[in-house]
Amino acid sequence: MKDFKKLLIWQKAMDITDLVFDIYDELPWQKAAELKGQSTRAAVSIVSNIAEGNSRKSEKDKHRFMEMALGSAFELETQTLVLQRRKWGPKAEVEQILAAIDEEQKMLVGFMSKLGR
Repeated sequence: MKDFKKLLIWQKAMDITDLVFDIYDELPWQKAAELKGQSTRAAVSIVSNIAEGNSRKSEKDKHRFMEMALGSAFELETQTLVLQRRKWGPKAEVEQILAAIDEEQKMLVGFMSKLGR
């Protein structure tokens, strides 16, 4: 079995998770309490699904978990766009998270296309 911690898509997802936790730690809880829970769960879901998918033997199962990770990445992107729209959090940090999510989504799509071959 491969070590999921060596996968670049997993490492980048961990970086995103750190960024998400960090930005919400800076916000007043009254503003974003509900969004914080949803966003941190989505970020953890990305990295968790990549890890779990990597444990699967069949390419079909791996692909399914990568699809779930991708879905969570789109969910997190939407929640981060809400942060941006509401002007909650430092603009540069929100943009950094959005850029990292975009890169992760592209990497997941590329990874899934390799699984399909």
